[in-house]
Amino acid sequence: MTIQIRMRYFAALREIVGAQEETLSVPEGASVADTRTLLLERHPRLASVLARTVCAVNRAYVPLETTLKEGDEVVFIPPVGGGGD
Repeated sequence: MTIQIRMRYFAALREIVGAQEETLSVPEGASVADTRTLLLERHPRLASVLARTVCAVNRAYVPLETTLKEGDEVVFIPPVGGGGD
C-alpha cells in the first residue's frame, strides 16, 4: 500500500528537480530517510545538496527516522549563506 506526500523544493533543489513541488507516492510506513533515498534515485544530482539539508515535515524540523503519513508536506531545507558585513 502507498501514501501520497507533497514534496516542496527550494533553492538548488528546485533548480535540479525543475519544479517547486510535486506529489510522491511512497510506501506506507516510509520514513524521511526513505524519501530522501527515493529522491536520490530519481535525481542523482541532488546528492551534494541533500547531504547538507535538514528536513521539515508539516513545517516542523524532524529527524530522518520520522515516519510519514498520508498528505504530509516534506521539505528538505538547504543551508542558507550570506549575511555578515
